[in-house]
Amino acid sequence: MNPTSHQRLALTAGITGAALVALDGTVLTVAQPSLQRDLDASFVQVQWTSTGYLIAVASLLVFAGRLGDRYGHRRIFALGVLGFAVTSAAIGLAPGVGWVIGLRVGQGVFGALLQPATLGMLRAAYPSDRLGMPIALRTSAIGAAAALGPLLGGALVAHFGWRSVFFLSVVPALGAGVLALVARAPAVTSDVHLDLPGAGLLGVTLVCLVHTLVGLPETGWTAATALGLLCTAAAGVAFVRHERRTAEPLVPPDVFRSTTVTSALGVLLTVSAVLCGALFLGTYYLQEVLGLDPLRSSLHALPLAAAMVIGAPVSAVLLRRYGPRRTTVAGMALVALATLLMSRLDETSGSVAIGGCFLLLGAGFVPVMVTATAVVVREASVRSAGVSGGLQQTAMNVGPTLGVAVATTLAPAGVFARGTALAVLAAVAALGALLGTRLPVSAGDRRPDPEGLGARSTGSHP
Repeated sequence: MNPTSHQRLALTAGITGAALVALDGTVLTVAQPSLQRDLDASFVQVQWTSTGYLIAVASLLVFAGRLGDRYGHRRIFALGVLGFAVTSAAIGLAPGVGWVIGLRVGQGVFGALLQPATLGMLRAAYPSDRLGMPIALRTSAIGAAAALGPLLGGALVAHFGWRSVFFLSVVPALGAGVLALVARAPAVTSDVHLDLPGAGLLGVTLVCLVHTLVGLPETGWTAATALGLLCTAAAGVAFVRHERRTAEPLVPPDVFRSTTVTSALGVLLTVSAVLCGALFLGTYYLQEVLGLDPLRSSLHALPLAAAMVIGAPVSAVLLRRYGPRRTTVAGMALVALATLLMSRLDETSGSVAIGGCFLLLGAGFVPVMVTATAVVVREASVRSAGVSGGLQQTAMNVGPTLGVAVATTLAPAGVFARGTALAVLAAVAALGALLGTRLPVSAGDRRPDPEGLGARSTGSHP
């Protein structure tokens, strides 16, 4: 396979995988009420259909990325996307809510396999200075899927029931998996060590963190919450100590000690937290304060998705012209401004003001996501691209959970409390802008890249 065809394969897989995961998350939200009624499930059980998936994904992303570094991202992607298709179909046939929860955890495992692989394949296929546009197109796909999900999911649930939404991703996932299996692209593998103790410690850290954050909106600050955070801290310290002492750590030293990478990950964590916290509070405002139904609420938020779809390719151009630092800081400033403007919305605000806030939020979010993701992936050598992709995906999974936890803690009820919570989220965006000042000034500024160091390209197939 020539380099151009290899790039097209990587881009197709990256777009498909990212869109499937985004679509799955949004359609499930629409299907949950119908699922609860049909399976006579409790509210807690329905919540675990999301929580179980999220915990499985978040705890395995980095290790899954390392598996891609070791055995080839195309192989791991094929395994992940085919497993995602099978578990999706199985959920649609599940006889009870217990089966749905268990299969959702399994789907999370396969989702963890495919997500870092999408970025790892892009890193292996494209020169480091040409990653901006492929990542931007991947971001556009995420935005389109997120916008389409509630509308498509609502129509399917209304006409065919909740099970139909889980069959939605089966055909495209199977197609992407078969394409990855039969394509004659080189399988880039390496002899990197699989640090199982490190993967276990990181997994425990993230399980404790995500479980605690997910439960915080329901339980508030309790002894169990404090214990969960204490366990998170203890496991995190143990992980860091292990990584510093082991000869071949899960996260390579060039990634672990890179100020550029850690700053970019911090930016991704903060911007995703602000976005999802603001969306949570915005949904509360639209439905509880203005009394709109879910469909009309979704229509008010469509400018955000439109900004992501249209703005992602533009962001790649901005990244190349103005560099990561200025693009990220400007984007975070827009996110902070949009969040502050949202805090000023009240019962008298019109559609233009509301839509303008969501448009500004999306216009700020998309260049930050494209730029910070490009920095994380570009800074990695091909040898550690999977780990870097796993770290990026971890930040993008933990950030939203953190943002919703902050929003629900600060604004349990009331318009005034909502404004305060949005002001705090704007301060978080300002912190992200501060982290953005530590990114490279120019798109060409990066550490020396041992391109393919320790890697070997083979013509074998998965």
